[in-house]
Amino acid sequence: MSTTKTIHSALISVFSKDGLEPIVRKLHEQNVTLYSTGGTEDFIKNLGIPVVAVEDVTSYPSILGGRVKTLHPKIFGGILNRQDNETDAQQMEEFQIPQIDLVIVDLYPFEKTVVSGASEADIIEKIDIGGISLIRAAAKNFKDTVIVASMNEYSLLLDLISTQNGATTLENRRLLATKAFHVSSHYDTAIFNYFNTDDTIYKQSIANGQVLRYGENPHQKGFFFGDFDAMFEKLHGKELSYNNLLDVDAAVNLILEFKNEAPTFAILKHNNACGIATRNSMKEAYSAALACDPTSAFGGVLIANQEIDKATANEINALFCEVVIAPSYDEEAIAILSEKKNRIILVQHEVDLPQQQVRTCLNGLLVQDKNNITDNKEHLKTVTTTVPTAEQIEDLLFASKICKNTKSNTIVLAKNNTLIASGTGQTSRVDALKQAIEKAATFGFDLHGLVMASDAFFPFPDCVEIAKEAGVTAVIQPGGSIKDALSIDYCNENKVAMVFTGTRHFKH
Repeated sequence: MSTTKTIHSALISVFSKDGLEPIVRKLHEQNVTLYSTGGTEDFIKNLGIPVVAVEDVTSYPSILGGRVKTLHPKIFGGILNRQDNETDAQQMEEFQIPQIDLVIVDLYPFEKTVVSGASEADIIEKIDIGGISLIRAAAKNFKDTVIVASMNEYSLLLDLISTQNGATTLENRRLLATKAFHVSSHYDTAIFNYFNTDDTIYKQSIANGQVLRYGENPHQKGFFFGDFDAMFEKLHGKELSYNNLLDVDAAVNLILEFKNEAPTFAILKHNNACGIATRNSMKEAYSAALACDPTSAFGGVLIANQEIDKATANEINALFCEVVIAPSYDEEAIAILSEKKNRIILVQHEVDLPQQQVRTCLNGLLVQDKNNITDNKEHLKTVTTTVPTAEQIEDLLFASKICKNTKSNTIVLAKNNTLIASGTGQTSRVDALKQAIEKAATFGFDLHGLVMASDAFFPFPDCVEIAKEAGVTAVIQPGGSIKDALSIDYCNENKVAMVFTGTRHFKH
């Protein structure tokens, strides 16, 4: 039997009628018998095109307020019958079941209804039963039946039936069946996640994957699954790479710590801040952030917590950077920053970020809650006889925010709401501190009066000893070591203030 099938009959049952009219007219032009129900049936009739009501086929009305319309053997038999099976053919004739060659479905908008904040009763009513059943049936029988499971495929169907005169190949039908199974699995995942309260079960379905130029390195394939356009408006520049996106993610999470605060500017490289400062103006914040480490800033990702103006843009324009991110820009700033052809300029929108973090591990996944704790004054417990000043507390909290968003083991040195230096990703906390001190000295910073933040407790007093010798006068750390007293005693003896937060901020 030929694998090319000509469409002679179609069942159409859709929620959204957008884009449907050209298909209906083309099918009518090709003498295809149309079957439908409810609002779709009325839509087709209003086009002046003949349509057979499903209830005329089943001899059964739509019942339960429209909950049951197409769920009937005469409908599903017409979809699921195997045309090369003699027994199926005999039963089709015996029970007077009409052949259905094409099924077009657009499901009730369950996800949109959830997002809209509708009541649970309204959400439950948007769980499609008949539509999802039609999709699965037609997709299963793709050897004989064409399935269009979403309005997203209307243009593909219209192209196929127009260029092939109503005929489809097995490859066409298999492709559409694949798309249909994606629609059904995505739909079921959304429903499950709405109801699920068991954190030990993880299901996710993301429909809008984007092919990247490559992955972390040119020999690796790379993809991004997410709604980038909902989060950013891209004003200028080349396409973002895999590594760009990782840096953008790190930048967004870091600057979120400074939301609704004074002008703050950060420069990131390889997911860590190499410069960040808070000042009275964005230009001052950028200049101070750049001064932290102008060498690492080359080719970095820049982010601001407020609008970037002309004066700031002029300063930025002297630096080669990959990406600039801000909630807004003035027009002159956009013109200036766009002078570099490949520089990516992003406007960041306020969207809800995922509250779980997911990464591959071994032959599975690791899933955890996002670290949503930002240390504040209420969290601080002074454990030394020397009490930190108001200015030191401000710097300690500033340093803690950076520390939380820097790869462990990490030590952050700060002064006057400015990152002075950090030690990142070291295998010991002492090494992280030594790295930070050496880096600060390299760029000529005055180390006297610094504050120090640590992402985890000090197992020994060596870190506070080294820090004191370098010029640190106040320390913030989680506490919790069985030898906390050794660090506290040293700080007391040397008039160094130290506060505990009670919260560790590892970032691996």
